[in-house]
Amino acid sequence: MEGISPDQESVGSGTKRSSVSSGGRHRNQKEFLRRFMDSEILTANLEDWFDTISENSASDMFDVPFELVELQQFDYALEGVSFQQLVRMPSAVYASTSDAVEATAYLAIEDFLHAGVKGLWETFWSEGEPLPFYVSCLYNENMKFYQAERAITNGKLGGLRATAVLLKNARHPHGRWDEVLVLALLRPDIGNLASESARFPPISIMGEALYFAIRILLSRSISRTGFSLKSSPVFVLLVDSQYGGVVKVEGDVQKLDFDVNNVYECAAEWIKSHSRIAISPVDRIWNKLGNANWGDIGALQVLFATFHSLMQFAGVPKHSIEDLAADHGSRLQARRIERLLADTRINGNSLFRFQQQSGSPEIVEVPDESNKMEPDELMKLEVGSVLWLEDSNWQKGYQINEVLTDGELPYYVASSVEDPGKALFLYVGARPSQLEPAWEDMNLWYQVQRQTKVLTIMKQKGLSSKYLPQLSSSGRIIHPGPCQRPDAGGNCDHPWCGTPILVTSPVGEPVADMVRSGRFGSDEAIKCCHDCLSALATAASAGIRHGDLRPENVICVTSGVRHPYFVLIGWGHAVLEERDRPAMNLHFSSTYALQEGKLCSASDAESLVYMLYFSSGGDLPNLDSVEGAFQWRETSWSKRLIQQKLGDISAVLKAFADYVDSLCGTPYPMDCDIWLRRLRRHIHEEEHGKEVDTSG
Repeated sequence: MEGISPDQESVGSGTKRSSVSSGGRHRNQKEFLRRFMDSEILTANLEDWFDTISENSASDMFDVPFELVELQQFDYALEGVSFQQLVRMPSAVYASTSDAVEATAYLAIEDFLHAGVKGLWETFWSEGEPLPFYVSCLYNENMKFYQAERAITNGKLGGLRATAVLLKNARHPHGRWDEVLVLALLRPDIGNLASESARFPPISIMGEALYFAIRILLSRSISRTGFSLKSSPVFVLLVDSQYGGVVKVEGDVQKLDFDVNNVYECAAEWIKSHSRIAISPVDRIWNKLGNANWGDIGALQVLFATFHSLMQFAGVPKHSIEDLAADHGSRLQARRIERLLADTRINGNSLFRFQQQSGSPEIVEVPDESNKMEPDELMKLEVGSVLWLEDSNWQKGYQINEVLTDGELPYYVASSVEDPGKALFLYVGARPSQLEPAWEDMNLWYQVQRQTKVLTIMKQKGLSSKYLPQLSSSGRIIHPGPCQRPDAGGNCDHPWCGTPILVTSPVGEPVADMVRSGRFGSDEAIKCCHDCLSALATAASAGIRHGDLRPENVICVTSGVRHPYFVLIGWGHAVLEERDRPAMNLHFSSTYALQEGKLCSASDAESLVYMLYFSSGGDLPNLDSVEGAFQWRETSWSKRLIQQKLGDISAVLKAFADYVDSLCGTPYPMDCDIWLRRLRRHIHEEEHGKEVDTSG
């Protein structure tokens, strides 16, 4: 929930904030935090706001922190990861007055968070290296952190208030608030929110969650440690003995009025006007035996919040969610083979052949050639195969003319049966599983379904440029034999049923192939820079960024045109909104993308510079880690190796690299128009200037 009220001058003293020295402001903030000790007073100051929310629908006022598709992909990435909670959660913590039951609950929460952090660290960051985080409980009397077992032994059970994941710091054994990654509140009756389908927690619990979130944000804002991320969101977990949910709070605490005489009023006003709050649905985490259901929504939400919190302190993981989730397809195929699902026979080799007879095309079914096929031959498309596509209410046939690969996935050059003279790119998605329809290869999902969505949005927004791919058609494959779909949205038992298809134009040769054959010279580099920058500018005008610019995703179109030109393809990883994440590539991703998992205004242009550098003969380093990629970028830019190499090709490319370097990681927008004009003057074409430029 975000307000738009402008910053106000400090009330009372009459002096402007800008007149306060940085040292004095820092002391003021520390004093504000020292006095900010009582969550109940903050809750009382928020009662009217809570009442307003209760009268309205909380779901209309608050977003969810994670979308279901994000949790699904996270679930795929965690396949095979072993999370083991050894201390079982008591099934009814508050049904008994026994201190032993409550003590066990705190030990179980601590063990649950430890198991989650350890599993995430070893899976995504550094298997085998010491864990730099630990879990501890907050003691209310002095607001310090103690191991649950030690606190219970010392008779402090009644004063335990929360459980947190913290960064290890030998100098501060009782923890620092600016080193808190994520904090969990063990409170009764959280599960009632699930049974009542309510999104908003009780006022007392929500007020306490907001109190701790502000305390962590304030501590980070005044921290002098280099790793403290002052603008990063804080995740507070709400759990009972069976259920749990996530509250995400973020916002600029520098907009908080640090009036030390009215700390709770100021904090409440900041929450109302300047905070952004997201609340997840409450779902089950533990079963009746006290074991965590690690693969269910409740535990996944907690793990995903913990993952984002770890990333704030540990940086971008060595293994991305997308990379690990992409392995799901191969695991699923192996499971299908185990279950003998891969032995299903579909018309022999599962293809139609396209044959020319008497000058007219005829579709002929290939006879059954074997009773059993090898698993890797299923859905194998060859030159001459014809696929039929269901596009809305139309059926379209496409003949496969050439089989290509982008380095990872196959795609095809095809032509329409109705118009065999026009070449098209054809992409075939993953075959949906009959048992779990959502299980599919994530790489193929980005290549087909996600790219279809992006190109459709471009078409709807009227983006027109010859340097962008055009959506020709999309839909589902029509498989041989009768289709017995249970309903319009389902699939039948045929392994092809529901397989998505994407068809685009134009067709061209990837820059990667041109480089391998030595046909990417200086003229091509300048023209490629111009055309790709034009495509990026057109897309950016609609708020779309590419996020995966590399030699395999740029093609040179030569057929049927007077002057060859380049088209930027592969828009499956495009960033449409804040929560989207670009592809991670150690050689071509921008520094900001590797560091933050997001794109800045110059990120795509930085990737373009790397592509031109490597494609023009720049040394291709052997990068096997994010740290190595950072080091190579820092060395190359500081020693001006990239500018020197591009300067050997053209002075305008060297100047463009300098310009991009000055913008890397900043919020300043690129002035693409001036660079398009400068690049256009250096393009050598016959009758230059007479061709109509449709760059948009």
